[in-house]
Amino acid sequence: MKTGSCLCGGVTFQLIGDLRPSVACHCIQCRKTSGHYVSATQVNPDQIRFETDTTLSWFQSSQKAERGFCNRCGSSLFWRHADDDGRVSVMSGTLDGATGLSTSMHIFTADKGDYYDIADDLPQRHQL
Repeated sequence: MKTGSCLCGGVTFQLIGDLRPSVACHCIQCRKTSGHYVSATQVNPDQIRFETDTTLSWFQSSQKAERGFCNRCGSSLFWRHADDDGRVSVMSGTLDGATGLSTSMHIFTADKGDYYDIADDLPQRHQL
């Protein structure tokens, strides 16, 4: 079990079971919501339990997806696709302590910022 939260503690959660390796997303929306690219693991709906979610809000960021964030401190927490069986991408940086995760690939690299390089040998997809 892993625990996680937003910066202010208005949203706290537990992740139960195995987690998918993190995927680094360089799309424009992820860069806008986080200030850089994001890395996220993913869980099924039954693998996430909210201990506190009083400040959790969801923003419809496109016709296909929405993003969960804390409406008090602004932490970017979750992403979910409307047609993805309810699976929730959880921003890896919101997890407490050592995660045991590794990054498996980079996606939407065609949108990456010009101010950084991807300096590893992981697979890269220009889109998803």
